[in-house]
Amino acid sequence: MRSRILVDTGPLVALLNRRDHHHAWVKTQLRTMAPPLDTCEAVLSEACYLLQKVPGGPEAVLELITKGLVAVSFSLQDEAKVIQRLILRYADVPMDLADACMVRLAELHEPSVIFTLDSDFRIYRKHGRTALPILLPDDR
Repeated sequence: MRSRILVDTGPLVALLNRRDHHHAWVKTQLRTMAPPLDTCEAVLSEACYLLQKVPGGPEAVLELITKGLVAVSFSLQDEAKVIQRLILRYADVPMDLADACMVRLAELHEPSVIFTLDSDFRIYRKHGRTALPILLPDDR
């Protein structure tokens, strides 16, 4: 069975901002991935915010969805209690809402790989004990 790709904020920002240090790495990785990549609304919100000064940035994030390259496969309404527990568990990291949603997505969709630029995903565990499969650049 093929692993689902769960895309975090960093790769979306790097893809849509040619000046990002990881732009080329993200584009290379994406050539090996079949769409859609799964994500959550918290990731999309972060990406829009981080790309607000890039001309057309937030619109480009939404275009990834309308073109079917990225899909939202997560309901915060349904998962709020689990997300709250994750954020409390990793308060010392600290874990933000988008990271918690990504960890929960990995728990819900097995097998899966988190496509990220965030090394905190080396610390987080799914189901409290299992390392997350992640795709992260070597310099992270």
